Amino acid sequence: MKGETRTTVYLKPHIYRALKVKSATTDRSISDIINTAVQESLREDALDLDALDKRRKEPSRSFESVLKDLKRDGLL
Repeated sequence: MKGETRTTVYLKPHIYRALKVKSATTDRSISDIINTAVQESLREDALDLDALDKRRKEPSRSFESVLKDLKRDGLL
């Protein structure tokens, strides 16, 4: 485990049980499952930030304007 950092994570009991089952059925460690999940979450965050940056110059509408249009169209 060279180059890895040890930490403590507090999990709800039902989450921990589910992780133990997944670990046993996939022959992967709980650490590997958690690392993969965190990496995927960070990857999604990076994609979201990229998309936000690309759309930064797009015109925006106020929430009130959206609600007004939805009411006008009979959707609210």
